[in-house]
Amino acid sequence: MCIPILLLVLFRGSVLAENAETIPPRKLQVEKEIPVYSYRIINTYAHDPEAFTQGLVFEDGVLYESTGLYGRSSLRKVELKTGRVLKSYALPSRYFAEGITVFRDRIFQLTWRSRIGMVYEKKSFQLLKTFNYSSEGWGIAHDSARLFMSDGTETIRILHPDSYEEIARLSVRDRNGPVKGLNELEFVEGEIYANVWPTERIARIDPETGFVVGWIDLKGLLTVEDRLRRADVLNGIAYDRQGKRLFVTGKRWSRLFEIQLKEVK
Repeated sequence: MCIPILLLVLFRGSVLAENAETIPPRKLQVEKEIPVYSYRIINTYAHDPEAFTQGLVFEDGVLYESTGLYGRSSLRKVELKTGRVLKSYALPSRYFAEGITVFRDRIFQLTWRSRIGMVYEKKSFQLLKTFNYSSEGWGIAHDSARLFMSDGTETIRILHPDSYEEIARLSVRDRNGPVKGLNELEFVEGEIYANVWPTERIARIDPETGFVVGWIDLKGLLTVEDRLRRADVLNGIAYDRQGKRLFVTGKRWSRLFEIQLKEVK
């Protein structure tokens, strides 16, 4: 990623950021330590080492994945156990694909600097429509009522899932101040999980206040050999709501991990 540009959000020719609610920061409880979690590997699955993973979702027993890079961006449906690509749609080469989320029967996919989001029919991958935003697009997730979108800063924009209009913003922070570099997002049991680029940490964020309520430290998932094979940063969080399973991977990682969290602090 490059340095993100934070601009007023424009939708359909009007400045909707003026109407969006900015959720006010509340006083941090500085006396309360933010818990830190490590992990235990439950299962390891094959992952395409050429996939520059930008977004990951588990839905209906399969993974949906967005891969980036100009000329190589795609939307994929992937078999969990084997890593086999079951279905794929190649984006035009002018687009650098970013995060995805599956909402009802639609798939939302962001692009990095083009400021265009794609909406697909989930089953066929047919492109239904596009929508615009005036920041960079990094990660996207939903809570069944709202879309959450990151742009590489500490800001999460909240969008209406039907009009795509910005209705609010979260400023994400912990006890030390703003948390920048928010990337791939996933909604997990009432919290937003966010990869923090370019670290090996995931922030657990309260979607109502923007406060970080926990940190997940994933150091050690990649071996030295993995890094020598061009493996890039951690980026890809998927959650199986029915099975309560958490999956993580990264850009050009040859493996996808099912992990269980354990508190260490």
